[in-house]
Amino acid sequence: MTAEVVREAGAGSAGRAGDGAGAGVGVGVGGAGRTHRWWTAPWLFLALGITVTAVFVLFPFLNTVVLSFTDATMVRGGRFVGLDNYRRLGDDPRFWTALLNSSLYVVCVVPFMVVLPLLLASLVSGPGRFIGVFRSAFYTPVVMSAVAVGLIWTNLLDSRGLVNEALSWLELVSKPVPFIADRWLLLISAMFVTVWTGVGYYMVVYLAALAHIPTALYDAASVDGAGPVRTFLSVTVPGVRSTMALVGVLSSVAAFRVFSEVYVLSGNTGGTGGKDITMTMLIQREGTGLSADTGYATAISVVMFVITLALLIVQLRMQRRDGDAE
Repeated sequence: MTAEVVREAGAGSAGRAGDGAGAGVGVGVGGAGRTHRWWTAPWLFLALGITVTAVFVLFPFLNTVVLSFTDATMVRGGRFVGLDNYRRLGDDPRFWTALLNSSLYVVCVVPFMVVLPLLLASLVSGPGRFIGVFRSAFYTPVVMSAVAVGLIWTNLLDSRGLVNEALSWLELVSKPVPFIADRWLLLISAMFVTVWTGVGYYMVVYLAALAHIPTALYDAASVDGAGPVRTFLSVTVPGVRSTMALVGVLSSVAAFRVFSEVYVLSGNTGGTGGKDITMTMLIQREGTGLSADTGYATAISVVMFVITLALLIVQLRMQRRDGDAE
């Protein structure tokens, strides 16, 4: 009888061991399944973004590059012409005029876009009774249509517009100022409109950055007797230095791609003899209409992309160098 008890006990132990092993195997299989799903889910989400990017960004870009080596037009496909379109750029005075105007736009507009919104953000970042009103007023031009803004300023800057009437009433000028008939005055006017329109957007960007500066730094500056200017230069500017670099990059790209302001102010009529043309305006004139030279327009687009990319790389490297120096 003792032997039978021993055999039954052994069989029970073996059964429990088998059950435990089976359970262990089940847990292992379930864990592997959960791990597989954990790795699969992110790729499923990424697949949608990758597909959209490939269809709407990568493929159009590659198609543009291919078209730049052809003589395609709006009504027919083109044949391969090699670098002929790029050689035409070197001989086209309109291209060099457009490149000069767009480059001047970047040089003149970007400093205002970096500094002026920061000053406005510093003024409206603190508590106050009418702070919300001022923020809304500065941001209002951002939500307005670019065409509407251009038409408003076209009427204001016209030879019989409000600006010339005010200058005449103040006896500052003896005859109307040709704000939209002279090449340089038109570009300056367009630059002013660009700054007026975009300053509110970058002000909001700076407001978000200012909110992350510890108030203890301002308290310490106040205890040390620092005035508003000293506090701004010693606390505010260092605290938003990376944001200033970001604003510089964004505003540089936007300024180099300027279109609406110059297009609407000039009326696209060539009132300045085509001297006001920018890179995007040249692309629009060459790439639209039944007589469009699509191959040449895409070549200009590719060159513009390369210049913009080079500008971004230079600015990002300068930003990284400043960060390493700090």
